[in-house]
Amino acid sequence: MLKMANRKKQGKVKEKDSGWEERVVQVKRVTKVVKGGKKLSFRVILVVGNEQGQVGVGVGKASDVIGAVKKGVTDAKKHLVTVPLTKSNSIPHPINGISGAAQVILRPSAPGSGVIAGGSVRTVLELSGVQNILAKQLGSNNTLNNARAVLNGLTQLRTFSEAAKDRGVPIENLYSK
Repeated sequence: MLKMANRKKQGKVKEKDSGWEERVVQVKRVTKVVKGGKKLSFRVILVVGNEQGQVGVGVGKASDVIGAVKKGVTDAKKHLVTVPLTKSNSIPHPINGISGAAQVILRPSAPGSGVIAGGSVRTVLELSGVQNILAKQLGSNNTLNNARAVLNGLTQLRTFSEAAKDRGVPIENLYSK
């Protein structure tokens, strides 16, 4: 009994050392009609992030939930996105993200306001390390499309230094006087 408790503790510590956190957003039981009857399987949508500017959304399908979660984790780690964060743990500028019929509006917020978002959008933003943001889902309320719309918006973000470099002007000229 004591050995089992030690193993469980070691497993949790190992997960914390790696720095990646996984959150399951949705588990759906899906059936496929085949010749012999119905084949049951599970589809899992999950988000993987290190809360320091990297986040990914993955989908896994398998005949059991645990197998689907493992596949989803590997899928999410393949599709990681780096998010430029400001000093106040927000995003540099307002942006819209689109995926399918889902559209998400992301706006930076004042320090201390927290993550004002719902559903899968909130999970993606929290695991990316954003702490002050306002988000709104428009169009579809599909969980996967909304999560991917947030990723789309986060990939389009640029810092002031990147914008100045692209335009070929000093960074001081970007700030309004």
